[in-house]
Amino acid sequence: MSAPRILVLGIGNILWGDEGFGVRAAEAFHRRFSAPENVTILDGGTQGLYLVHFVEEADRLLVFDAVDYGLAPGALKIVRDDEVPKFTGSKKMSLHQTGFQEVLSAADLLGRYPEKIALVGCQPLDLENWGGPLTEPVHAAIAPAIDAAVALLAEWGVALTPRPPSECAPALLANDIDHRSYERRL
Repeated sequence: MSAPRILVLGIGNILWGDEGFGVRAAEAFHRRFSAPENVTILDGGTQGLYLVHFVEEADRLLVFDAVDYGLAPGALKIVRDDEVPKFTGSKKMSLHQTGFQEVLSAADLLGRYPEKIALVGCQPLDLENWGGPLTEPVHAAIAPAIDAAVALLAEWGVALTPRPPSECAPALLANDIDHRSYERRL
């Protein structure tokens, strides 16, 4: 039996303050760990329904996203399986943006819904800061979000390999929009 196909997906808009949490978390996860061949790490950005193909190919799906849970800014909440659609895509940033709920619904309609789903969501502080960086509490939540993802993946039988600090991981994003260059914070 082959290993399950796993998709680690960061979604959100990096140009809209804390809305970029999911992409930045996936990017940091990719910098810290090398994953086995059955694991794909993807910047889903705001691609909406274009993500259906990736989701329907996954047996298991782990999503990083900024989610308004009504908690303190930077607080993480993990939801799983049937609970995930209740929290994804609850606030669309524009009329043309498809919520992730629609992506999950489309995969379900196509008969290829992942058998397991986990959402590592972070409570945003500011979703209206066009062109601004992540706020401090949301930026500080990236490392704990990665730790939560590592634990979830371990439950799914995935052994990650930490990258040595000297190793330069292949870029997940183009150089001008990666976290270090865009926010000049690290």
